[in-house]
Amino acid sequence: MTRDVFIYDAIRSPRGKGRKDGKLHQTSALHLSSEMLNALIERNAFEVTEIEDVIWGNVTQVGEQGACLARSAVLNSNLAESTPGLSINRFCASGLEAMNLGAAQIQGGVGEAYICGGVEMMGRVPMGSDGGAIAVDPSVAHKAYFVPQGISADIIATEYGFTREECDRYSAESQKRAFEAWQDNRFNKSVVPVKDINGLTILDRDEYIRPETTFESLQSLNPAFKKQGESVPGFDHVALLKYPHLPAIEHVHHAGNSSGIVDGAAAILVGSREFGERNNLKPRARIRAMAKIGSDPTINLTGPVPVTEKILAQAGLSIDDIDLFEVNEAFASVVLRFMQAFNVEHDKVNVNGGAIAMGHPLGATGAMLISTLLDELERSDKKLGLATLCVAAGMGSATILELV
Repeated sequence: MTRDVFIYDAIRSPRGKGRKDGKLHQTSALHLSSEMLNALIERNAFEVTEIEDVIWGNVTQVGEQGACLARSAVLNSNLAESTPGLSINRFCASGLEAMNLGAAQIQGGVGEAYICGGVEMMGRVPMGSDGGAIAVDPSVAHKAYFVPQGISADIIATEYGFTREECDRYSAESQKRAFEAWQDNRFNKSVVPVKDINGLTILDRDEYIRPETTFESLQSLNPAFKKQGESVPGFDHVALLKYPHLPAIEHVHHAGNSSGIVDGAAAILVGSREFGERNNLKPRARIRAMAKIGSDPTINLTGPVPVTEKILAQAGLSIDDIDLFEVNEAFASVVLRFMQAFNVEHDKVNVNGGAIAMGHPLGATGAMLISTLLDELERSDKKLGLATLCVAAGMGSATILELV
C-alpha cells in the first residue's frame, strides 16, 4: 500500500526579465536556487537532516547550470551536507517532474521528505546553448520531423482552427488577469523576494508583466515564426510532410501571445504524514495523482490533452471534478487546445494569468504552477486542482492536488 504524500509548502521567486537589463541578471542559478532552499527552511523550521534529497529541474544544463546544480545548491544552502542533490531535465516540465519524482519515492518508502523544484536563468544561460540532439543531429531530427516550438504552436492553431484573433484575445486576458492578481496580492503567500548578498531586495514582483497590453496592441505585431517556416527549404515544408492534409501552416504566434523569456526559481516541500507530525507542520494539499506521457514530437505541444486523460483515469475522476486548472501558457494555442479538447471554460483555467504575461523560466515553471494552483485553491476554497505542461520533443506531465 502506498503512503499519502503531502505538500507542506510551495514557494517561488518573482520572475525577472531574461535579458541584461533584467533585475535578476546579476544573480546566478546557484544563488537563486540556494535562496529558495533556505526560504523553505526559514518558513517551516523542519529538521534539515530529514530531507532525503533535493530534486532540482533545469533545462539548459551547461555552464553555471551544469555539474549537478542540485548538489551545489545544497552545499551553498543551510541544508545538511548529508543531503544529496539530483538535477533532472524533462524540458519545460522539469520542476513539476521533480516534485512528482520525490512524491513517488515517498510513496514507495524511500525517505520521508524531499525538496523539489527548479531554476532557469534564461538571460544568463541561453535556451538551446546545450546543443541537444533533437535539434541539431540530422539523424534524429529527420526521423522525428523536428520543427521549432513556435512552428509547432502554429501547427496546433492550423490543425484545430484557432485564429490570430482568438490567440491575441486569450493573451490580452492573461495579461489582465496577472496584473489584477498582483494588485489583489494573490501571490503574496508563495512569492519570496530575491535579495543580494547584503540582504538588499533585488526583485519582489514579476517583472515581465505588461499591463498596458491590449488586444489591439497585440494585433499590430508581426508573426514571429512565419519567415522561419516559409524560408526554402523551411520548417513549414517539414510540417506538411508530416501532416499532408493541411493546405498550409497559418502563422499566428508572436512575442505577445507566446511565453516570455525570464529568470526564476521555485521550491516545494513534500513529505509523508509522519514527517509533518514530527516537525509540527500542517499539510496544505495531498498529491492525488501524477502522470507523464509521450506525444507527437512535431506538433510537439499537445501533451497536456493525453496526459490529462491519463491522469483522470488513474485518479478515477472526470474533467468536471476538477475545480481549477493551471495549463502552462507556452503559447496561446496550447491552452486554447486544452480548453477545446475538454470543453472547459476559461474561468477555471489560469485564473491568475500565466506564462504569456509573467514568463516561462523553463526548469522552474512546473513548480511555479503548483504554488499558484495551491494558493488559488486555498483562496477560493476549492478542492481539486490539476497542473499540466506541454513538453519539448513531444511529452506531457500532470499532477492533481487535493486541498487538505
